[in-house]
Amino acid sequence: MKRYLYAVIAAVAVCACCGPEDGEYTFRILTTNDVHGHYFDSLYVTDGTNNALTNISWYADSIRRADGAENVILLDAGDCLQGDNAAYYFNYIDTTSRHIFARMVEYIGYDAVVVGNHDIETGHKVYDRMVRTMDVPFLAANALRTDDGRPYFQEYVTLKRHGINITVIGFTNPNIKGWLSPLLWEGMTFESLVPMAQDVVDRVKAEEKSDVVIVAIHAGTGDGDGSSIESQGLDLFKSLRGVDFVVCAHDHRPVVHKTDSICLINAGSHCRNLGFGTVTLKVEDGEIVSKTLDADLLPVDKKNVDSRMQELFHPDFEAVKAFTLKEVGELKTDLRTRDAYSGMSDYVNLIHTLSLGCTPAQISFAAPLTFNGFIEAGTLVYNDLFTIYPFENQLFVVKMAGKEIKDCLEYSYDRWINTISSPDEHLLKITDAPDPRTGQKRWSFVNRSYNFDSAGGLVYDVDVTKPSGKRVIIRSLADGSPFEESAEYNVAMTSYRASGGGDILREGAGIDTDRIADRVVEYYPEIRDILYDYLVRNGEIDPAKIGDRSVIGEWKFVPESIAAKAMGRDMCLLFP
Repeated sequence: MKRYLYAVIAAVAVCACCGPEDGEYTFRILTTNDVHGHYFDSLYVTDGTNNALTNISWYADSIRRADGAENVILLDAGDCLQGDNAAYYFNYIDTTSRHIFARMVEYIGYDAVVVGNHDIETGHKVYDRMVRTMDVPFLAANALRTDDGRPYFQEYVTLKRHGINITVIGFTNPNIKGWLSPLLWEGMTFESLVPMAQDVVDRVKAEEKSDVVIVAIHAGTGDGDGSSIESQGLDLFKSLRGVDFVVCAHDHRPVVHKTDSICLINAGSHCRNLGFGTVTLKVEDGEIVSKTLDADLLPVDKKNVDSRMQELFHPDFEAVKAFTLKEVGELKTDLRTRDAYSGMSDYVNLIHTLSLGCTPAQISFAAPLTFNGFIEAGTLVYNDLFTIYPFENQLFVVKMAGKEIKDCLEYSYDRWINTISSPDEHLLKITDAPDPRTGQKRWSFVNRSYNFDSAGGLVYDVDVTKPSGKRVIIRSLADGSPFEESAEYNVAMTSYRASGGGDILREGAGIDTDRIADRVVEYYPEIRDILYDYLVRNGEIDPAKIGDRSVIGEWKFVPESIAAKAMGRDMCLLFP
């Protein structure tokens, strides 16, 4: 494997007992993040290609040849074990082979990988296996054991190059408890990066006598105002002392910030860019007398591929492809996630049907999980299930009061729609601000559409002329029986929502999601598995069955004379 060759080169470059010789040293800091299972550049269903780790290997090798392998540091800032069929296959189907991600990062020569929230979402069996079997440090200094307060994962790694100590400290997202079921992170708690990161930096830097310090976090860039616990990149960039690079992730937004003393790099996601940092040190009389920093993003051209890596991992690709193309049933109608924004849709009806099929659920919350997903009617293969349900969310059934249910719906629709009095106004909360990835203006939602929950099991209207908090009029349960705000109901929802994702329960209804276990009536498997079981039993997804109003109920935007025209225009702006 290439990793071991690079390790030998680096070891030869310096005597471990000596400091740096006088001279000038330049190191390249290469970064990826949010790979989300893009291991192969080839697609499973078509002959197309996408950006993947096979591209990253080509670029990393090219830079090593140009600058010397001992002068290149390669890091990943997390969310590597979820998001693509290959990750799923080696997480849950083939659990006896060494995980393909472990083998790939060793082959490519990564120096460290940070634990992401979606890596924790895979569950203990998966990420614990990675810790045991991956010969690359898996870092998360702020994931602390609840029994003794020690880090659950490795905190940092120090790389000695030319007698210079380069320390990489990793942190995972501190908001994991707000998204994921406690079953997935049992035995851990997650600390905010502010002020913890500075304390860890100070301690580690003193212990390791670090000359260069890189703080790699699986957290978003954020606004730098301390307002977001999940996106603390700029908070650290502005406040950390004694750190040269902050490598962040999570929000999939490629960006670079730099001053003379610190640089921030976020490479975006899915191997589309390679973060490219540079640090140059001048050594005189064995001491570092100057340090200069720079940072940029290197766009990754998917045509540049490590062909040897392709060949080596081709049997793995074929195994994943065979699993992906397994036929699982028939789809009787096209499913479009975009339809969920304008009212009831076959797509969300399917999720409600699956949820309400889990006894003892009476009501369900569900949202479209991709902005503009499409599944064509016809024979379904397993790959289509990832389009229908892309995440490894479990299903929880949670006890809620009727008023809490209404308050959650009010909160959800307030993130989704405006109050209007004319069909010429914008009904959807959309903006034509520049896309942060491309800089080009396009219409998009102000808020995240995967938090636009509607309810199944109820009959209700959403009055677009009413102010926030007074829009939702619940008329009955789906079977026609009365809905009472004082009564208690069992509500099916994703583990993400139940754990606080989207703030719908916490902000909408004042529910303490840190104590959601006290309200959980039943835990069910991952929703994609429930979908697969549904297809095994029924053989098909039929709009007549998933649209049964006696089960899923009915809702609509009213008055239709205003809502329909305004909605139609806004949908044309979003999807020209």
